[in-house]
Amino acid sequence: MPAFKTQTISGWGRFPQAEAQLYRPERTSEIKTILREHTQAALIARGNGRSYGDASLNSGNGVVLTERVNRFLAFDETTGLVTCEAGVLLKDILDVFLPRGWFLPVTPGTKFPTIGGSVACDVHGKNHHGAGSISRHVEFLDLLLASGEIVRCSQTENSDLFWATAGGMGLTGIILTVALRLQRIETAYISVDFVRTRNLDETIELCEARDDSYRYSVCWIDCLASGNALGRGVLMWGEHARLDQLPSRLAKNPLQSRKKRDVTVPFTFPNWAINPLTVKLFNFGYYHQHPKERNGAIVDYDTYFYPLDSVLEWNKIYGSRGFVQYQCAFPLEVSRKALTQTLEVLSRHGLASFLAVLKRFGPQEGLLSFPLPGYTLALDIPFNNPNLLETLNRLDALVVAEGGRIYLGKDARMSAGHFAQMYPNLEKWRAIKRKVDPENVFSSDLSRRIGLSEF
Repeated sequence: MPAFKTQTISGWGRFPQAEAQLYRPERTSEIKTILREHTQAALIARGNGRSYGDASLNSGNGVVLTERVNRFLAFDETTGLVTCEAGVLLKDILDVFLPRGWFLPVTPGTKFPTIGGSVACDVHGKNHHGAGSISRHVEFLDLLLASGEIVRCSQTENSDLFWATAGGMGLTGIILTVALRLQRIETAYISVDFVRTRNLDETIELCEARDDSYRYSVCWIDCLASGNALGRGVLMWGEHARLDQLPSRLAKNPLQSRKKRDVTVPFTFPNWAINPLTVKLFNFGYYHQHPKERNGAIVDYDTYFYPLDSVLEWNKIYGSRGFVQYQCAFPLEVSRKALTQTLEVLSRHGLASFLAVLKRFGPQEGLLSFPLPGYTLALDIPFNNPNLLETLNRLDALVVAEGGRIYLGKDARMSAGHFAQMYPNLEKWRAIKRKVDPENVFSSDLSRRIGLSEF
């Protein structure tokens, strides 16, 4: 019988927590054995635990850790196609292939998720308006079904299962292998144009006017600003810097950016440390440290894409109660109105967030993929406000009313009723789930909470 360890785990937000029985295989063959011989009612795969809520939690059931199933299998130097096991981190891909002139086609705001988890959440990045989510760049994936069969899926082979798996939160089977198309780059640096905006109207007007001229676009938002300053922020457009754009000192080793010294948060902060006052002070300083406009700043890729990754275990800053990552998306035609209402609610209730990020989405495939053409707002909100869950439920109702949706990869508390109204392809996804996993072998706390898996 495969060995397991009973342990309490959480997502990156540290809320909620669950006790589960953890398996730690080191080979694909061991995963197949666990599937065949497990004694729990349900299993779910877990990569590096970087989803924020309960997507990889499985209370009283089995969790298959894929962190040691992390081998590179093949690489095509001509096309940039890398094939690897699901436990490979995005960081591993960058460490190996960036010095060779290749970069991830899509990356979230951290490089520590596994490639399997990234596909299961169908992660997006600062270039979604042009490049889509990561699934668009997956050549194929190998999926272990509940029956024990391994099926190859792609946009042309078993395509229904591919689009149910990309964004399917690990519920169609266990992703074993992913083949990903990388993009070629000349340097490890990003050329960034900054603009400080006065309010949400100006922010959206500039995004509409300029986003399509850049590969990457993101805006930090002051979520506690109000009145005429509601939605003020700092826009950061980026392009991979060419070799001829680098100063001579960087051009000597253009694919090797300066290594930074990582800092680890040494202890869990008091639950009151992040509050409207401290966030207001931080937001004021961050907003005013940027000039009104600056063009052509050369920054290393870590600084632009992964500003928090140099602070290890930064989730401890939010205290022992943890925090909720709330990310919503609205259709383009209602985005300005809906985002204004959302920011007004946050400001009025003092739901403080250091990290409030606005991005524009483009078209998106996938049955449960989060992005839709429009705008998305992501917030980290500490669990120290007694009205937090009630206020977020009200925001969920606003999201539903405006035809928007909540990101499953970050959710920790959405209701099944709200979820069903947000994802129009839910029944089509469920039909595929019933076909490949009729006994709900693959299930999680998330899937049971929002009605994706039912026993």
